Formats: sequence, structure tokens, C-alpha cells
Amino acid sequence: MRHVRHPASLSFVFGAFVNPRINLRAAALAAALLPLLSQGATLTLDQAMSLAVQRSEAARAARAGVTSAAETARAAAQLPDPVLRAGIDNLPISGSDRFSGRDSMTMKRVGISQEWLSSSKRAARQAVADAAVQREAAVARASQTDVRLQTGLAYLDVYFARSELELVTEAQHHAHDALEAARARLASATATSQEVLGLSGARGMAEDETAEARQQLEVARVALTRWIGASVDDLAAPEALPAPTESAYVANHPAVIAAERDVDLARADTESARTNRHPNWSWEVSYGQRSRYPDMVSVGISIPLAIAPAQRQDRELAAKLALAEKAEAQLAETTRMATAEYRMLAAEAARLAGRVDRYRTAVVLPAQQRTAVAMAAYRSNQVPLTTLFESRHAELEARRKLLALQRDLARAQASLAFKAFIEGDRP
Repeated sequence: MRHVRHPASLSFVFGAFVNPRINLRAAALAAALLPLLSQGATLTLDQAMSLAVQRSEAARAARAGVTSAAETARAAAQLPDPVLRAGIDNLPISGSDRFSGRDSMTMKRVGISQEWLSSSKRAARQAVADAAVQREAAVARASQTDVRLQTGLAYLDVYFARSELELVTEAQHHAHDALEAARARLASATATSQEVLGLSGARGMAEDETAEARQQLEVARVALTRWIGASVDDLAAPEALPAPTESAYVANHPAVIAAERDVDLARADTESARTNRHPNWSWEVSYGQRSRYPDMVSVGISIPLAIAPAQRQDRELAAKLALAEKAEAQLAETTRMATAEYRMLAAEAARLAGRVDRYRTAVVLPAQQRTAVAMAAYRSNQVPLTTLFESRHAELEARRKLLALQRDLARAQASLAFKAFIEGDRP
């Protein structure tokens, strides 16, 4: 039976009608939660990850960063705003004409000035802004990729914790049945009190293990609910996860792509600094009005003089070149890190896959055969009840160890599959 607790989800949707700013987002979340609320639905790993990405606040913040950078980029290549200038020139402050404006040199002036940037300099600034947008896009995709990974790991934890709870519950039932049978045999004088006491202690241990497994399952459910926003009990078995190649993993690793975008941004910033060796010109046109004298028009150009480029512009360019070199070195180091990370994860996955196969063949299968032999011998009164219980307990412990290995293998495979960007989703 599947149980879904969703009052928090419904309250969130209701809150959308109170706050119109989140209407669209709430509607999207409600549509995403609808399959979970329908009777008989089973949550799959892909559904959980998609739902987590849709409701992730970190992903939303990263998308807002992309929007901010894109809006900034739209204004990067624009000329500065023109400047309106107004004033009074040569106003006497002494004599008979003070503050009167009757002097021939007194003039009321209004004009406009504009700083002019060359097309190459504006293109360089646009390139910097575009590189910043790409950097924010990489951060946004990395945020979504991390959400998918964390959700996938939480999903696996819940799935395997539930499977372990089923195993320990089965062990508890076996311990209870064995104890009841021993008590019946004790009443008929075919069992000893020592056997009953031993099975009683075994049942107590089984109950404690069941309580611990149930607590671990609740903790895992809380972690999964943190990502998907609903507590879901019915999880589909995770399918086999394809492992990427080393080159694909490294090329699509979020840290590597972020480092590549840092290099692009640093290089664009360097080219922008290189254009600063050519100063920005400014032109100005003004109209002057005099009392009882002809009006005048003035036209002027301002050209900054780079009198010490070796001490200013060259130093700025050298600083940008050093930052570009730093970004390139960080990219190389990040690439090495991603390569080593892939090899460790791939080696761990291969090692765990081998252990799972060996453990299933060399431990679990013989334990199951031992239980079958003990059951046949017990039914023919050839072995005591404790022998059958011990064989069952050994089999369940072997299955629990196998389950733990399968969980570790699934987590390693999930890290390989979800830690890097999905093919075709590279920003």
C-alpha cells in the first residue's frame, strides 16, 4: 500500500493565490506533484529528480543570476548617457553691472556632451558581458546537476533502507515463530529452557534491529522529502545507470565547465583592458546667449592624454593577463581533479560490482542452500530448532550484507551518471 503525505504541498499551492508573484511556479509544482497524488502511482528515479529540479530554490537562484547577467549584457555595448550642461559664464560680481548680466562677456549657456567609445572597445565590453552570461549559465546548470545528484542519492537511500527493513522484519518474524515453537516444545518436554532463553534473546535482538532499520528509513525519507517536497513510500526499483566514458565525464563535469567559462571571461576581460590604451574621446556642443549682443555656438572635443601608459594602462593589462593565467592554471588543475574523480568512482563501481557477484555466489547461495537443508532435517527431527533458526539468521545476515553492497554500488553508479552534465545539456 502506498501512502503520500502532502499537506505541505497543498498549503504551498494555496499560498500561490495569496501571493500572485509565485502563481506560475506554484502551478508548475502542482502539475509535477499530480502524478504522486494519484492513486496507485509509483515514484520513479527520473520523476524524483525532475521534481526536485523544479522546486529547487538553489536552481531558481542560479536562474535569476543568469537573467541578471543577460540583462547586464544587453547594455554592455551601449554608449554612455549624454550629459546636459547649463550655466552662466563671466557674470560680474562687482561694479555697477554686478549680477545684472548686462556685461558683454556675460553669457547664458546650454549644451550637451557625449563620451564616445570606439566600436572595438564596445565590442570588447560586449564580449566580457557575454562571457559573464555563459559563466552564470554554467553555474545554473551545475546547480541543477547537483540537485539531481543529491536527489538520486536520497532516492537510493530510501529504496535500500526500505529493502533492509523488509529483511530485518522477516528476521523478526522468524525469531518470533522459532520462540513460540520452542515454548511449545518445552511444554511437551522436547526442548530445554536453555534453548527457549537463547531464542528469546534472539527475538529481542531482532526487534531492536527492526526498530533501528525503521529509524534509518525515516531519516532517509526526510532527506528525500527535502528535495521532492512530498513523503512517498512507493518507490520504483532503480534501473541500471549507464556509466559515461572518462572523456565525456571530464568534459561535462560542472567544475571543469565552470573553469572553462572562467578562462573565457578572463580572456575577454584582458582584451577589454587592452583597448583601454586608447582613451575615450568626448565631444560637446553648447549654445550661448548674451544680452544685447549676438548669440554664440561653441563646439569642443576632449581627448584624455595617456602620459604614463607604462604606469597605468600597462599595469592594468598586466593584472588582467595574470588573472587569465590563473584561470588557465585552475582549469588544468580542475581537469586533473575530474579525471582522478572519474577513475576513483569507476574503480569503486567495478570493485563493488565484482564483490556483489562474488558475495551472491559464494555466500548468499550457500546460505540459502544451508537453510533448505536445515529445514528438511528439522522436519525429520534430525536437528534441533536452534539449528534451523541459526541457518535462517545466517542467510538473512548474508542477504543484508549483499543489500549493503548493492546500495554502495548503486550510489557509485549514480555519482558517475549524475555528477556530470547530461549529454546534450552542456551550457
